[in-house]
Amino acid sequence: MFKTASFFRIAADFVMPPLDAFEEALQAQRFVPCGATQPESHGWVPPRGKKGNLLAESVGGQVILSLCTERRALPASAVKAGVEEKIERYMKETGNERVGAKIKKEFKEEVVLDLLPRAFTKKSSTLVWIDAARKLLVVGTGSLTGADKVVTALVEALAAVPGAAPALGFKPVQTKTSAAVSMSQWLSTREAPMNFTVDRDCELKTPDEHKSTVRYSRHTLEIEEVPQHIAAGKVPTQLALTWNDRLSFVLTEAAQIKRIQLLDVVLEGVDKPGKDDDGFDTDAAIITGELSGLIPDLLEALGGEMEDQPVTAVPAETADAPF
Repeated sequence: MFKTASFFRIAADFVMPPLDAFEEALQAQRFVPCGATQPESHGWVPPRGKKGNLLAESVGGQVILSLCTERRALPASAVKAGVEEKIERYMKETGNERVGAKIKKEFKEEVVLDLLPRAFTKKSSTLVWIDAARKLLVVGTGSLTGADKVVTALVEALAAVPGAAPALGFKPVQTKTSAAVSMSQWLSTREAPMNFTVDRDCELKTPDEHKSTVRYSRHTLEIEEVPQHIAAGKVPTQLALTWNDRLSFVLTEAAQIKRIQLLDVVLEGVDKPGKDDDGFDTDAAIITGELSGLIPDLLEALGGEMEDQPVTAVPAETADAPF
């Protein structure tokens, strides 16, 4: 279910609204495909997929959502060629040898509007998990920009719930020790944090303009080379880890996790879905259960969570909405 995850802390005073009211707010922001000249569209879709109608699924008290984004991809080369053609025609018609920035901007806007209806669209969906009890939000993306867009859409949906509290905020989970510093220590000392083991994938980069990179794939990291690279100034940006022999993942320098994989011990004894069972509830219960154990251990391994950090407030356009 979740293959990548970014973590956000929910404001301490947050109370999950009734699911039926939340569902109604989400339905008002349901996904609608891009219009002919619309470069991007996003909205909520059933996390269960085609077999579901609900936009907010509750499994064991955990709320799962899915935000769908559709974009029209315009090749930069096609836009550039169109603008150059317009500039050339303009110069011939007017006799001008120079074209001002304002006119170039207008030409670009015209070219984009002309190309958009013919551009191919690409859809992607991002899972969202609200753990109201632990005040934790998990967004299924490793892109900070993408995660921010999802959080903004979620804030707007929550702000539209009638009778809800007037304040809500989210903040990216921040730890006292950066992931890069922690990974450097683990690799240099060859000592993994409690409940974790270091696996066989790693990436190290120099933090300069050259970005010199060394990658190890399916290779033991218990070699002198690795601490030597770190001593020479390279910083770990990715490191494969396993938690409690139950779940493997790659930790990034931004303290996000990707390539999440449940190990066999977790899946032993799990019944395969029947003919009328899409397996969603089982998958959701397993992954949220495992991540509920992993996340506190990971935060502790990174020195613990920083406190009293500012939260992302409700956007100005929704601040007056009843919440």
